[in-house]
Amino acid sequence: MRLPRIAVLVLALGLGFSSCAWAQGDPLQDANQLFRQGQFDRAMDRVNGFLATRPKDARGRFLKGLILTEQNKPNEAIKVFTDLSQDFPELPEPYNNLAVLYASQGAYDKARNSLEMAIRTHPSYATAHENLGDIYAKMASQAYDKALQLDRSNQAAQGKLNLIKDLFSQTSAATASRPPSKVAVAKVEPTPAPAAQPVPPPAPKAPAPVAQAPAPKPAPAAQPAPAAKAPEPAPAKPAPAQAAAPARNTDDVLKTVNAWARAWASNDVPGYLAFYAPDFDTPKGMSRSAWESQRKARIAKPRKIEVQVDMPKVRFDEKNRAIVSFRQHYKSGALDVSSNKTLTLVKNGDKWLIQQERVGS
Repeated sequence: MRLPRIAVLVLALGLGFSSCAWAQGDPLQDANQLFRQGQFDRAMDRVNGFLATRPKDARGRFLKGLILTEQNKPNEAIKVFTDLSQDFPELPEPYNNLAVLYASQGAYDKARNSLEMAIRTHPSYATAHENLGDIYAKMASQAYDKALQLDRSNQAAQGKLNLIKDLFSQTSAATASRPPSKVAVAKVEPTPAPAAQPVPPPAPKAPAPVAQAPAPKPAPAAQPAPAAKAPEPAPAKPAPAQAAAPARNTDDVLKTVNAWARAWASNDVPGYLAFYAPDFDTPKGMSRSAWESQRKARIAKPRKIEVQVDMPKVRFDEKNRAIVSFRQHYKSGALDVSSNKTLTLVKNGDKWLIQQERVGS
């Protein structure tokens, strides 16, 4: 039984490494291009030449590990990724790729431990969570096989084993159109990197107060006249209605999400940050200023960014918050990543603002 989710070859490096967008003139650009073309020997020559002058560079070492994997040299690749995880323990990708290599050798306990380390360093790393699920399923399959060897009449174990086989066969069919690889390397997604403290952008303007309708003026008193009736009092105007709860307008929410994606793709840092609520739940308990500094570095640096929002679904909770789930496609330089994302938006005046952002949900 194969592990389809782990056996996916993705050639992009994560943003957790310094300067991982392959900029024009980058000495590793040629090596990466050769790697993508399947010219592994030539790519290795370029990487070794680069590492001869910069032996500690994380990108070069990571790319070397990928090349060794494609050259069917798993033990050497394991050595590269193990050293990387020791020198850069804050990065989840080396742990994740170690798990792939261990799984290809049937060392599922080691694979599980590596994935748990990846998740410990980056709890929102969706690929590691998915791969860990595959490892657990494989280990469960082996346990059910053993149970059936000891007791052929164990129908419960047989049924559970069939469920796991069905799961993997369905996933295999979904990935059958992808080009095969001898020993594949797991997906690598961007991870956060520390940055300097910035000057926070101005907070969004508070909504203008709703003007109150003027109170009705009293009717002027009528002058007394002989045999004339006193004038009837003017009917009082109804009091202004209370402000209604935020309208649950799906179109307005989707317009906000699409505008947020456009600001991101346009490298519009102030515009992008303006879509986040003052009480935005920053990841890992970061300060707002540190998070904004990180996002500025990520958005302003690449020359070209593509962000696509695919198949969005909107629902509203009991607090009138909008919950938007969609498939996000991000591309910048050599990095091409697709992931599930969920945004929680709150109404602030006449605008929807992002209060929470989750990846892999």
